[in-house]
Amino acid sequence: MNTEQDISVLVVEDEGIVAEAHAEYVRRCPGFTLAGVVHTGTDAITFLNASAADLVLLDMNLPDLHGLDVLRRIRGAGVPSDVIAITAVRDLAVVRSAMSAGIAQYLIKPFTYSAFSGKLAAYREYHLNLAGQGSSATQSEVDRALAALRPNVPAALPKGLSPDTLKTVSELLKAADAPMSASEVSAALAMSRITVRRYLEHLDDQRAVLRTPRYGTRGRPELEYSWRR
Repeated sequence: MNTEQDISVLVVEDEGIVAEAHAEYVRRCPGFTLAGVVHTGTDAITFLNASAADLVLLDMNLPDLHGLDVLRRIRGAGVPSDVIAITAVRDLAVVRSAMSAGIAQYLIKPFTYSAFSGKLAAYREYHLNLAGQGSSATQSEVDRALAALRPNVPAALPKGLSPDTLKTVSELLKAADAPMSASEVSAALAMSRITVRRYLEHLDDQRAVLRTPRYGTRGRPELEYSWRR
């Protein structure tokens, strides 16, 4: 059931299996609700003219209409829904056209749930920032809302650290039910304790984890790490 803050989403995707996967991703994202799934541009236009959807996940390659044509037609009809382009199209001309036509985000297939949910979380922040401003907003409020849509550029890693390994360590800590020590992370990932400690210290420097002493062991307390929820 929708709540006042639920963001309703229409999935527009011609491949049935992919459409259901995207629909399931939407169901898994907190604060979003699935408004419907359609498989053609014509059906998308018909749906949006008859029903409300805050956000449209729009494939660019549809069997009847190009996604840009769908976007232009719904804008011409005064449909206020925001649009995230979800597509395998990497042509920069298409990307520029989509941006100039007013899409909120551009997500290139294939992608993981993590990438998908990150885009939706950024959109949700943007949507709620604007929704909370009433009929007018200050410059700083507009800037803050638009900043939510801009991708964060990750800082360069210290020499010797791998982005893939950092992601592996991070995902282990995110999934852990309890704080983990360097020795426990080392055993779980079959990595050296010294290497693991470098990644854990980097995550601590970035304030991504909480580092606390673990008492009850012999000698100096062992440090343990938990992901900041």
